[in-house]
Parts: sequence; structure tokens; C-alpha cells
Amino acid sequence: MIGDVPNVQVGQEYNTRKLAAAAGVHRPFQAGICGTQQYGAESIVVSGGYKDDQDFGDVIVYTGHGGRDDSGNQVSDQILDDSGNAALVTSHLEGLPVRVVRGAHKGSPYAPLKGYRYDGLYRVTSYGSTQGIDGFLIWQFRLEAYEDTPIPVTVQQTLPIVDPTPTSGSKTQSPAGNETPERVTTSVQRIVRSSAVKRQVKEWHDHACQVCGLTIELPGGKYSEGAHIQALGSPHNGPDTTDNVLCLCPTCHVLFDGGAVTLADDLTIIRDGKAGEKLRTSPKHGINPACVALHRERWRQ
Repeated sequence: MIGDVPNVQVGQEYNTRKLAAAAGVHRPFQAGICGTQQYGAESIVVSGGYKDDQDFGDVIVYTGHGGRDDSGNQVSDQILDDSGNAALVTSHLEGLPVRVVRGAHKGSPYAPLKGYRYDGLYRVTSYGSTQGIDGFLIWQFRLEAYEDTPIPVTVQQTLPIVDPTPTSGSKTQSPAGNETPERVTTSVQRIVRSSAVKRQVKEWHDHACQVCGLTIELPGGKYSEGAHIQALGSPHNGPDTTDNVLCLCPTCHVLFDGGAVTLADDLTIIRDGKAGEKLRTSPKHGINPACVALHRERWRQ
């Protein structure tokens, strides 16, 4: 299950991994990454198991799986093809949310004091390899909290001392801060975009951009973006269906969303008002002409 677990609130605590697994928050009893290369990562546990991990609350630098001995030391290089690492790569390439569970440990001020705690949804924004503390190659993944994911603080943070008399001559005071910060849960309404719809369109085109033909190869897989022709949400209210989605590279996606690229009714590509080649198509992928017309009318000068 990708995304939120029904009836589980952010901040829910569990005494053991088995209880977290029973709730569906993180299913494996031992593995720190739950997921597959095909579907992406469902969840991760941040519990201080890897000495190269870094936890900044709303940003986590998470070390991938593999290469450790029973004492927790890195004794060999990690590989990106490891099932857990490959799952996180898919989550990055497909833009899928990952559930984060923090376990009690002394290495993070954001960890619970005991047991485990579900801390909401994060996105994998980047990944790369580096030499770890033990001298072996490791893969690390940067995860950032979604805007509506509350960030917990369980250990009081010490604010830096600020000189109250700056050289500019104007007097300022250091922020008072909050000696007893609380977790605040917020709720926002957001459009749920079907990742299955975008994934299907990208698979039909093997991640080749339908406008320029570019295929982006990254370590771990190909990258492309699913672009809605008629935008979702008010006031456009486009459908989240395959006939309203294009497979584009990031540059063409920006150009299409910004109106620098539009389509004629016969799917001729129009750049800055000038007609060029036709859109690359697939027999499996029909394009909704009404959505094409509405996108073009939106940007008509």
C-alpha cells in the first residue's frame, strides 16, 4: 500500500515493530525498507541502524540497504539493484510518497523516546552514491516531508545566541522560541492524482518524450514525467485519465504547462505560435481531442 494507511494518524506510537506491522504502517519485522522496484517503497524505518544517516526533521538523508555485518559496520559496497534501494529509486522516479517510521535512538532529536512512531509521508527528492564513514560505497536517499506533514520535536533544541547589537546600528532581538513545542496536526485538501494512470502512459512510450523524443537514463532506471493536458483542479477540472496525459521530459513538461508548447487538433506541435512536427504517439495511447483544444484555448494569445 503506497501512501496513507486508513485509520492511522500521524504521530501514532507503537511499542514494537510487530505492532507497527500489524497496523500496516511498516510491514517487515526487520528490514528497514518495505517495497519493490516494480511498485516503489511503501515505507522506511529510521532508527539509527546506519551511522551515515542524517535526520533534520523535515529532511532525512537515508542510507540504503546492504553491505553491513551483524555489528552494524559497513563491510562491503552497497548496490543500487538491491530490492530496497531499487524501491526507493522507483519512488523518486515516479514521485510516489513514502511512509516514514522513526524508532527510538540517541542519534536524532526527532526520534521517539521509546518504541516506534509513524511520522507521515515524505517524498524521495534525490539520491546518489558516496563513500561512507566506514570507507565503502553507500547509496543515500534524500527524503523531504510533504507540506502538510507535521514535524515532531521530542528533544528540546538549543537556539543559537544572537548578538543583540548588530553592526548596522539597528537593534534586533533573538527569537524567543518555544520551550515546550507541541506537535500540530493539520489537514489540507489536495487533488489525488492517479500514479497508475501516469505510469501506464510512460510505459506505453518507454519514457521517451512525446514532444522532443528525449529518453533520460538515470542510475536505476529511466525518468520521464506525466503531464496532464487539461489541468486538474479548479477552474480547469481535467480528468485524471490516460487520454488526458502526455509522457514528457522535464523541459517539455515546463514548456507545455507554461503554454510555450501547445497542440493543434491533428496533434501538430506548436512552439511559440509556429507549427512543427507532429506529436509522437502510440497505438495504445489515445489522446482526448477536447482536452487538447481546451489546453490550446487556455494559452491562445
